Amino acid sequence: MRLRDKVALITGAGSGIGRESALLFASEGASVVAVDVNDEMGGETVALIESSGGKAIYTHADVSKAADCKQMVRAAEETFGGLHVLFNNAGIMHSRDDDALSTEEDVWDLTMAINLKGVFLGCKHGIPALRRAGGGSIINTASFVAVLGAATAQIAYTASKGGVLAMTRELAVIHARENIRVNALCPGPLRTELLMKFLDTEAKKQRRLVHIPMGRFGEAHEIAKAALFLASDESSFITGTDFLVDGGITAAYVTPE
Repeated sequence: MRLRDKVALITGAGSGIGRESALLFASEGASVVAVDVNDEMGGETVALIESSGGKAIYTHADVSKAADCKQMVRAAEETFGGLHVLFNNAGIMHSRDDDALSTEEDVWDLTMAINLKGVFLGCKHGIPALRRAGGGSIINTASFVAVLGAATAQIAYTASKGGVLAMTRELAVIHARENIRVNALCPGPLRTELLMKFLDTEAKKQRRLVHIPMGRFGEAHEIAKAALFLASDESSFITGTDFLVDGGITAAYVTPE
Protein backbone atom coordinates (compact mmCIF):
# COMPACT_ATOMS: atom_id res chain seq x y z
CA MET A 1 0.00 0.00 0.00
CA ARG A 2 1.43 3.33 -1.08
CA LEU A 3 0.14 5.35 1.90
CA ARG A 4 0.36 2.78 4.66
CA ASP A 5 0.46 4.37 8.14
CA LYS A 6 0.01 7.86 6.67
CA VAL A 7 -2.59 10.41 7.74
CA ALA A 8 -4.05 12.49 4.92
CA LEU A 9 -6.22 15.59 5.27
CA ILE A 10 -8.24 16.45 2.16
CA THR A 11 -10.33 19.61 1.84
CA GLY A 12 -13.29 19.64 -0.51
CA ALA A 13 -13.63 15.92 0.15
CA GLY A 14 -17.39 15.81 -0.32
CA SER A 15 -17.32 15.58 -4.10
CA GLY A 16 -15.24 15.60 -7.26
CA ILE A 17 -11.47 15.34 -6.98
CA GLY A 18 -11.65 15.49 -3.20
CA ARG A 19 -13.97 12.52 -2.82
CA GLU A 20 -12.16 10.40 -5.40
CA SER A 21 -8.84 11.17 -3.71
CA ALA A 22 -10.21 10.36 -0.27
CA LEU A 23 -11.45 6.97 -1.47
CA LEU A 24 -8.21 6.20 -3.28
CA PHE A 25 -5.94 7.34 -0.44
CA ALA A 26 -7.90 5.23 2.03
CA SER A 27 -7.66 2.19 -0.25
CA GLU A 28 -3.89 2.71 -0.26
CA GLY A 29 -3.70 2.58 3.54
CA ALA A 30 -4.12 6.20 4.62
CA SER A 31 -6.26 7.36 7.51
CA VAL A 32 -8.29 10.15 5.95
CA VAL A 33 -9.59 13.39 7.43
CA ALA A 34 -12.33 14.39 5.00
CA VAL A 35 -13.04 18.12 5.17
CA ASP A 36 -15.92 20.02 3.57
CA VAL A 37 -18.57 22.65 4.22
CA ASN A 38 -21.29 20.29 3.01
CA ASP A 39 -21.79 17.99 5.98
CA GLU A 40 -24.02 15.56 4.11
CA MET A 41 -21.60 15.05 1.24
CA GLY A 42 -18.59 14.90 3.53
CA GLY A 43 -20.32 12.32 5.67
CA GLU A 44 -21.10 10.25 2.59
CA THR A 45 -17.41 10.20 1.67
CA VAL A 46 -16.52 8.89 5.12
CA ALA A 47 -19.28 6.27 4.94
CA LEU A 48 -17.97 5.06 1.58
CA ILE A 49 -14.47 4.73 3.00
CA GLU A 50 -15.63 2.90 6.10
CA SER A 51 -17.83 0.54 4.08
CA SER A 52 -14.69 -0.55 2.22
CA GLY A 53 -12.80 -1.17 5.45
CA GLY A 54 -10.87 2.11 5.52
CA LYS A 55 -10.35 4.67 8.27
CA ALA A 56 -11.78 8.17 8.03
CA ILE A 57 -13.40 10.98 9.96
CA TYR A 58 -15.36 13.98 8.73
CA THR A 59 -14.57 17.51 9.86
CA HIS A 60 -16.59 20.57 8.90
CA ALA A 61 -14.41 23.51 7.88
CA ASP A 62 -14.72 26.68 5.85
CA VAL A 63 -11.16 26.97 4.55
CA SER A 64 -11.41 30.76 4.33
CA LYS A 65 -11.59 30.89 8.15
CA ALA A 66 -8.41 30.49 10.20
CA ALA A 67 -10.17 28.92 13.18
CA ASP A 68 -11.70 26.21 10.98
CA CYS A 69 -8.35 25.39 9.37
CA LYS A 70 -6.68 25.20 12.76
CA GLN A 71 -9.40 22.86 14.00
CA MET A 72 -9.23 20.49 11.00
CA VAL A 73 -5.50 20.00 11.55
CA ARG A 74 -6.07 19.47 15.27
CA ALA A 75 -8.67 16.82 14.44
CA ALA A 76 -6.13 14.94 12.33
CA GLU A 77 -3.53 14.90 15.07
CA GLU A 78 -5.94 14.13 17.90
CA THR A 79 -7.72 11.33 16.04
CA PHE A 80 -4.92 9.68 14.10
CA GLY A 81 -1.78 10.89 15.88
CA GLY A 82 -0.26 13.09 13.17
CA LEU A 83 -0.45 14.53 9.68
CA HIS A 84 1.63 13.42 6.70
CA VAL A 85 -0.34 14.53 3.63
CA LEU A 86 -2.15 17.86 3.30
CA PHE A 87 -4.29 18.14 0.16
CA ASN A 88 -5.58 21.71 -0.13
CA ASN A 89 -8.22 20.93 -2.72
CA ALA A 90 -11.32 22.94 -1.78
CA GLY A 91 -12.30 25.56 -4.31
CA ILE A 92 -15.14 27.32 -6.09
CA MET A 93 -15.89 28.45 -9.63
CA HIS A 94 -18.54 31.15 -9.29
CA SER A 95 -21.31 31.31 -11.87
CA ARG A 96 -20.96 35.12 -12.05
CA ASP A 97 -17.19 35.00 -12.60
CA ASP A 98 -16.56 36.59 -16.00
CA ASP A 99 -14.14 39.11 -17.50
CA ALA A 100 -12.61 42.03 -15.59
CA LEU A 101 -15.35 44.42 -16.73
CA SER A 102 -18.26 42.22 -15.71
CA THR A 103 -17.09 40.42 -12.57
CA GLU A 104 -18.33 42.07 -9.38
CA GLU A 105 -16.07 42.63 -6.40
CA ASP A 106 -18.03 40.26 -4.18
CA VAL A 107 -17.40 37.41 -6.63
CA TRP A 108 -13.70 38.29 -6.77
CA ASP A 109 -13.41 38.49 -2.98
CA LEU A 110 -15.24 35.21 -2.33
CA THR A 111 -13.19 33.37 -4.95
CA MET A 112 -9.92 34.66 -3.52
CA ALA A 113 -10.99 33.88 0.04
CA ILE A 114 -11.66 30.22 -0.71
CA ASN A 115 -9.32 29.37 -3.57
CA LEU A 116 -6.23 31.32 -2.51
CA LYS A 117 -6.55 32.33 1.13
CA GLY A 118 -7.88 28.85 1.89
CA VAL A 119 -4.67 27.28 0.60
CA PHE A 120 -2.59 29.79 2.59
CA LEU A 121 -4.49 29.00 5.79
CA GLY A 122 -4.27 25.27 5.18
CA CYS A 123 -0.51 25.57 4.88
CA LYS A 124 -0.22 28.02 7.78
CA HIS A 125 -1.83 25.56 10.17
CA GLY A 126 -0.83 22.32 8.46
CA ILE A 127 2.91 22.86 8.13
CA PRO A 128 3.56 22.80 11.89
CA ALA A 129 1.79 19.42 12.04
CA LEU A 130 3.87 18.11 9.14
CA ARG A 131 7.00 19.26 11.01
CA ARG A 132 5.88 17.36 14.10
CA ALA A 133 5.44 14.26 11.94
CA GLY A 134 8.94 14.56 10.50
CA GLY A 135 7.85 15.89 7.12
CA GLY A 136 5.33 15.07 4.46
CA SER A 137 3.63 16.17 1.27
CA ILE A 138 1.46 19.19 0.55
CA ILE A 139 -0.64 19.15 -2.61
CA ASN A 140 -2.36 22.38 -3.63
CA THR A 141 -5.03 22.21 -6.31
CA ALA A 142 -4.33 24.86 -8.92
CA SER A 143 -5.47 24.51 -12.54
CA PHE A 144 -4.28 24.54 -16.12
CA VAL A 145 -5.53 28.14 -16.22
CA ALA A 146 -2.72 29.04 -13.82
CA VAL A 147 -0.38 28.67 -16.81
CA LEU A 148 -2.77 29.18 -19.75
CA GLY A 149 -5.64 31.64 -20.06
CA ALA A 150 -9.11 30.13 -20.11
CA ALA A 151 -11.17 30.17 -23.32
CA THR A 152 -14.26 31.06 -21.27
CA ALA A 153 -13.74 34.21 -19.18
CA GLN A 154 -13.35 33.49 -15.44
CA ILE A 155 -10.98 36.19 -14.23
CA ALA A 156 -11.25 35.62 -10.48
CA TYR A 157 -10.82 31.85 -10.74
CA THR A 158 -7.86 32.17 -13.10
CA ALA A 159 -6.14 34.75 -10.91
CA SER A 160 -6.73 32.72 -7.76
CA LYS A 161 -5.21 29.61 -9.29
CA GLY A 162 -2.22 31.59 -10.56
CA GLY A 163 -1.72 32.70 -6.97
CA VAL A 164 -1.86 29.09 -5.76
CA LEU A 165 0.85 28.16 -8.24
CA ALA A 166 3.15 31.02 -7.21
CA MET A 167 2.60 30.35 -3.51
CA THR A 168 3.32 26.65 -4.01
CA ARG A 169 6.71 27.38 -5.54
CA GLU A 170 7.73 29.63 -2.66
CA LEU A 171 6.53 27.20 0.00
CA ALA A 172 8.46 24.40 -1.71
CA VAL A 173 11.69 26.38 -1.56
CA ILE A 174 11.23 27.53 2.02
CA HIS A 175 10.42 24.09 3.44
CA ALA A 176 12.53 21.80 1.23
CA ARG A 177 15.16 21.20 3.93
CA GLU A 178 12.43 20.20 6.41
CA ASN A 179 11.43 17.12 4.40
CA ILE A 180 8.22 18.90 3.38
CA ARG A 181 7.40 18.73 -0.30
CA VAL A 182 4.91 21.16 -1.85
CA ASN A 183 3.46 20.69 -5.32
CA ALA A 184 0.62 22.23 -7.30
CA LEU A 185 -1.74 19.82 -9.01
CA CYS A 186 -3.02 21.46 -12.20
CA PRO A 187 -6.01 19.62 -13.68
CA GLY A 188 -7.34 20.34 -17.12
CA PRO A 189 -11.08 20.68 -17.74
CA LEU A 190 -12.91 17.91 -15.87
CA ARG A 191 -16.35 16.39 -16.01
CA THR A 192 -17.11 17.45 -12.44
CA GLU A 193 -20.13 19.21 -11.00
CA LEU A 194 -17.97 22.29 -10.35
CA LEU A 195 -17.07 22.81 -14.01
CA MET A 196 -20.28 21.53 -15.56
CA LYS A 197 -22.26 24.10 -13.55
CA PHE A 198 -20.00 26.79 -15.00
CA LEU A 199 -20.09 25.43 -18.56
CA ASP A 200 -23.86 25.39 -18.47
CA THR A 201 -24.51 25.41 -22.22
CA GLU A 202 -23.40 23.08 -24.97
CA ALA A 203 -21.67 26.00 -26.68
CA LYS A 204 -19.53 26.64 -23.59
CA LYS A 205 -18.66 22.96 -23.33
CA GLN A 206 -17.62 22.77 -26.97
CA ARG A 207 -15.52 25.92 -26.61
CA ARG A 208 -13.44 24.07 -24.02
CA LEU A 209 -13.41 20.69 -25.75
CA VAL A 210 -12.07 22.05 -29.03
CA HIS A 211 -8.84 23.01 -27.25
CA ILE A 212 -8.21 19.59 -25.66
CA PRO A 213 -6.12 17.33 -27.92
CA MET A 214 -7.60 14.21 -26.31
CA GLY A 215 -11.07 15.47 -27.25
CA ARG A 216 -12.75 14.85 -23.90
CA PHE A 217 -13.08 16.17 -20.39
CA GLY A 218 -10.97 14.52 -17.72
CA GLU A 219 -12.48 12.54 -14.88
CA ALA A 220 -12.00 13.19 -11.17
CA HIS A 221 -10.59 9.71 -10.57
CA GLU A 222 -7.81 10.42 -13.07
CA ILE A 223 -6.74 13.47 -11.07
CA ALA A 224 -6.94 11.47 -7.84
CA LYS A 225 -4.33 9.07 -9.20
CA ALA A 226 -1.99 11.98 -9.86
CA ALA A 227 -2.61 13.26 -6.34
CA LEU A 228 -1.78 9.81 -4.96
CA PHE A 229 1.58 9.90 -6.74
CA LEU A 230 2.38 13.32 -5.24
CA ALA A 231 1.24 12.17 -1.80
CA SER A 232 3.33 9.00 -1.84
CA ASP A 233 7.05 8.44 -1.41
CA GLU A 234 7.23 7.63 -5.12
CA SER A 235 7.50 11.39 -5.72
CA SER A 236 10.16 11.89 -3.04
CA PHE A 237 12.40 14.08 -5.24
CA ILE A 238 9.55 16.20 -6.63
CA THR A 239 8.78 19.58 -5.10
CA GLY A 240 7.79 23.01 -6.37
CA THR A 241 6.23 21.67 -9.55
CA ASP A 242 3.13 22.57 -11.51
CA PHE A 243 1.97 18.99 -12.09
CA LEU A 244 -0.23 19.21 -15.18
CA VAL A 245 -2.87 16.55 -15.79
CA ASP A 246 -4.73 18.19 -18.63
CA GLY A 247 -5.28 15.98 -21.67
CA GLY A 248 -2.61 17.92 -23.53
CA ILE A 249 -4.37 21.29 -23.44
CA THR A 250 -1.29 23.28 -22.37
CA ALA A 251 0.82 21.60 -25.05
CA ALA A 252 -1.51 22.49 -27.90
CA TYR A 253 -1.14 25.43 -30.27
CA VAL A 254 -3.46 24.20 -33.01
CA THR A 255 -5.92 21.54 -31.97
CA PRO A 256 -6.02 18.48 -34.26
CA GLU A 257 -9.15 17.93 -36.35
